[in-house]
Amino acid sequence: MIDLTGRKTLITGGSRGIGRSVAVLFAEAGSDIAITYQNREESALEVKAEVEKRGRECLAYKVEVSQESQIRAMASDLAERWGGLDALINNAGIWTYLEMGAGDTEAWRQTMAVNLDGLFFLVDAVLPLLKSRSRAAIVNVGSTAGIRGEARHSHYAATKGAVNALTKSWAVEFAPWNINVNCVAPGWVDTDMCTGVFSDPAFRESVRQSIPLKRIPPPEDIAGPILFLASDLARHITGAVLNVNGGGVLCGA
Repeated sequence: MIDLTGRKTLITGGSRGIGRSVAVLFAEAGSDIAITYQNREESALEVKAEVEKRGRECLAYKVEVSQESQIRAMASDLAERWGGLDALINNAGIWTYLEMGAGDTEAWRQTMAVNLDGLFFLVDAVLPLLKSRSRAAIVNVGSTAGIRGEARHSHYAATKGAVNALTKSWAVEFAPWNINVNCVAPGWVDTDMCTGVFSDPAFRESVRQSIPLKRIPPPEDIAGPILFLASDLARHITGAVLNVNGGGVLCGA
């Protein structure tokens, strides 16, 4: 039912995890794909091959999202190649440890730069490409941490809380151009980002037990709702924060 044939989608952090699953799923729905990656070129090329296997074009950009000049250069290249964008999936982000009182200002600055500055730079740079379409979509990948907070990851939670606010603000601001802006807020997901903490079987099991549906989802379970929000099925949904967490956090934003 979801058909993205002829559409163009940019996915940040598309070489692994949720971004990789989104790229493949959108390609299966018919969209051409552009992904960004920071340093995992081999993984990015694997995603490119998966997309092309499905008969779609895939552009892979080595970009540090916290660097505005690199974002602007990519947006310029996309404008020249494609002329416009139908969807932007803001997925790139980092999750690191920060214990308050330890004086770790570097972890704070780095997380703000990637998770928040990068989001701002991307939307600001590609907005003209989205406006050029009769309808377009932005889906931001947030986190349940932005709703409930997260001890020893307050810097991460702060950026994801800001993502919720930006989603709502942009939803109203971009509505005149028929650009829907929504957010998917995952809980625990079985991705590379969680490999370290999930290496402890006891901790992994405690996480699983804490989720009402009793499962830690693969990234494909997050890609599906993102595809929905970028499709015409969600054309009357904007400014929403969709929790995809198996019931782990039962509150909206």
